[in-house]
Amino acid sequence: MAKAEAKIGVIGGSGLYEIHGMTDVKEIDVVTPFGKPSDAITVGKLDGVGIAFLPRHGKGHRIMPTELPSRANIYALKSLGVEQIIAINSAGSFKKEVKPGQLLIPDQLIDRTRGRAGTFFGDGIVAHIGFAEPFCPDLRKVLYEAAQAAGADVHHKGTMVVMEGPAFSTRAESQLYKSWGADIIGMTALPEAKLAREAEICYAIIGCVTDYDSWWEPGKPVTVDVILEIMRKNIETSKAIIKHAVSRVLSKRDCACPHAVENAIVTDPQAVPPATKKKLELIIGKYIK
Repeated sequence: MAKAEAKIGVIGGSGLYEIHGMTDVKEIDVVTPFGKPSDAITVGKLDGVGIAFLPRHGKGHRIMPTELPSRANIYALKSLGVEQIIAINSAGSFKKEVKPGQLLIPDQLIDRTRGRAGTFFGDGIVAHIGFAEPFCPDLRKVLYEAAQAAGADVHHKGTMVVMEGPAFSTRAESQLYKSWGADIIGMTALPEAKLAREAEICYAIIGCVTDYDSWWEPGKPVTVDVILEIMRKNIETSKAIIKHAVSRVLSKRDCACPHAVENAIVTDPQAVPPATKKKLELIIGKYIK
């Protein structure tokens, strides 16, 4: 790995395409074994802390959730030395008490995506990471405390459904997810969370609630203009949370994330093709030579 550019990565969702207040700013074009990331990565300092910022959908929101180059995005951040990722995600709510304009820091995921490349492994190597707790508990705690410090109206836990999109849920789907006990729904937390775990990067989400999805019969159907209006308000809050969070992130990681792959690889090292070893050196290099 090259000299670390930043230890904290921020993946911006809808409406968050830059972080104000960054200094020593430079843009880095990264090419990975999985192609190019969504856009150039902006690296700099925020209150003296090294930050790498990537707009998930590209500047100008050019990339659909299904089309996101998630493997390239996570690999690129890893290659810059990132150890912790704060992700911003817009979300619909399944509970009246989780209101549009509020935030939720999820602790669980339900995967309803289809056909997305959700692992770095394959091509001659098999690994099974633990994913019972899909978000780093330590980073979640940091984000919740930072949200409180920023004066946000924030819920400290909940389950997020990740759907394929780009269309929103039917009313029947929305009512089904609500019946499962889910709290919010979005389109982009997966496969990001799985890939971050495979890359041994701490990962947590600020879920920005924009609407009540389509389960609430008296409510108006969810529309893009309503979402964007509320999202713009949430984005300013998210920026404040990021500013509070970077000073709270601990340099030493005591969570399980840095060791996620240690006992996950089941393939005999001698059986891994040389080309695959080279391709995944950043991910598996400390375990397989």
